[in-house]
This record gives sequence, C-alpha cells and structure tokens, in this order.
Amino acid sequence: MKKVFKSALVLLLAGAMIAGCSAKPAEPTATPETEGEQTTVTECPVKIGLVTDTGGVDDKSFNQSAWEGLVAYAEENGFSTEKGVCIDYLQSTSDADYIPNLSTFADEGMDLVIAVGYLFQEAIDTVSANYPDKNFLFIDSVSAGENVMSAVYNAEQGSYLVGVAAGLEAKANGSNTVGFVGGMEGDLIGAFQAGYEQGVLAANPDATIYVDYADSFSDDSKGQALAVKQYDAGATVIYQAAGAAGNGVIKEAKERGDVWAIGVDKDQFADGEVDGKNIILTSMIKRVDISTKTAAQAILDGNFKGGTVVFNLENDGVGAELTSGRNLSDETIAMIEDYATKIKAGEIEVSAVATIANGANNK
Repeated sequence: MKKVFKSALVLLLAGAMIAGCSAKPAEPTATPETEGEQTTVTECPVKIGLVTDTGGVDDKSFNQSAWEGLVAYAEENGFSTEKGVCIDYLQSTSDADYIPNLSTFADEGMDLVIAVGYLFQEAIDTVSANYPDKNFLFIDSVSAGENVMSAVYNAEQGSYLVGVAAGLEAKANGSNTVGFVGGMEGDLIGAFQAGYEQGVLAANPDATIYVDYADSFSDDSKGQALAVKQYDAGATVIYQAAGAAGNGVIKEAKERGDVWAIGVDKDQFADGEVDGKNIILTSMIKRVDISTKTAAQAILDGNFKGGTVVFNLENDGVGAELTSGRNLSDETIAMIEDYATKIKAGEIEVSAVATIANGANNK
C-alpha cells in the first residue's frame, strides 16, 4: 500500500512547488473531539464530495474503491470519516443526475468534487467550465478543463495478468474455455477485454474465450444471466468488468461452487466465500482508491494541479491480486510475475483494442 501510494503521489505532485487551481486551504480551526488516543476533527479545513454512477458507493467495485480512498485520506489526517462531515457522496440513479449532483457539491463549496467513471464525460466538461474556481477529479477518462485532474489507468495491463491466470486454470482443468462479462461496450471496458484476451491466449493458445456485455453497470441480474450462458457453454473461469452488474457473475459462481470468477477494480476475494471455500480465482486491481486519496491530499497540501495522470503496472496503479495461499498456486503466481516484469520492461506490449465481438467467441 505504501509503495503504491508513494508511486502515485510522485506522479501527481512531481514539480508541484506552487498551488494549482486554488490557494492552500486554511489550517483547521475546529476543536478536535478525542476518543481514546485518536483525535478526530469534525470541522474540516477542506471538504470533498464524490459523485458515483448508478452502481453506488457500495457496489463492491469501482465506486466503493473510490470512496474507500477518501475514507483512508480522512483517517490518515485525523478528520471525521462520517459521511457529510469532511467527506461526502451523492449516488446517481441515472445519467440525468450527473450534472445536478456535481453542481450541488460545487454550490456547497466543496474544495474538490470527484466524478467516478467515464460516463461523466459530458457532465464533468460542463460543470468544470461552469465552476472555473473549483477543483475536480475525473476518474477513468480525460477532461480538457484546466481545473480538472484526470486519472486514467492502463487496465489492459492488469487484465492481461488475470488473463494469464484464467488461461492457466482452464488448461489445468481441461476445459480450455473462459469467459468475459463487460458492463457497457466502449473503449474503456474494451481495454479490460483486450488485455484479458491477450493474457489468456499467451498462457493457453488453444483457449476459447466467450464475450458478452450487460449494457449496464448496475444490473446484477443481467450479469448473472450472462454468467449462466457462459458457464453452461463450458467456461470454467469468467472475468467480470461490469461494476455492480459483475456481482451477478460472482453470485452465479458461488451458486455453482465448481467454477471460478475473477474480481475487478479491488480485491474481491472476501466476496467469493461460500461453503468453506472461495470461488474468486484472483482480482484485477485498479487503484481508484489511491487516485481519490492522493488528489484529496493534494488539495489539503495546496498542491492540486489539473492535467492527466496515468496509473499502470510500472507505478503499481494496476495489477493482479497475487496473495500466496489463496487459489493461485505459487507456480502460477511466479509465471504471472514474470509476465508483469516483461510488460514493465517493454518486452510485451499489451494492446487496448479488443478483437472478439459482443456475443461471440474467438473460434
């Protein structure tokens, strides 16, 4: 965790000797409340608001990871982690909520407003222009606004690594068949699919890969239905990159008990426990929490700057969950680490362009 944070922080704050879009906030003036040995500031020098997409802050994936980064920031600085005190969030029920929710936080005087997900593209461009004196963090895509920090991720690199895990498992169990369930089609989720395809075939050239999209990041019933389709077609491992819709894939794997699912964005191992075992083979880690935590800290320190920041394997912004003693053998972990080393060294170039059509396979 410390290594990841320091790496990301170097990227975000290198050369930032002066304040970016706004002056450094005033020092806290509130009287702290003391509970045991921990001091918590209930009135904060800065306030930060996060707007989720329809998946919500408890989606066990992308939005939740973003919120956890803010909670970690508050904890480390002795601020209240209670919603609505130093940090707050608004959940969007549809894309029509994006502009109103972002605008609400800007109107409330938040020092940083965070938009979680590329679906906010039009909304963040609009609202950041309407509030040029406010600071914004845009996760998963790029905005041209000078007051917007854009956090983007080479998701194809981390997806390649979990693809290697899937390919090796499918070879070992004799199925040679895996699946991918995405949220909504487009370049961003396409990068997850692309990396996964390449990793699977690097480890298992004979593998069949099924691809389906839920057309949603929140419909877990659709995610489960697609998992039923792919498992019934012979897949023994499915990688889901579908936000809360991907929870349906995990649910189906748990109900079957003899197949695997691969987590996304955060370590989802705890979500896979069932009947004394666990159906999460590994997870593709996308450090959204580090992005929100680091941007929040930059606001507090007065060093926030607009611009694009890339998180990848080299700075530990993406990767595969490789804890020994879980469901990956030490031999598989070593092979995945070798592939990671080659990607970092440029010996393997991972394309972000998917090749398998929605509803099809590679055969």
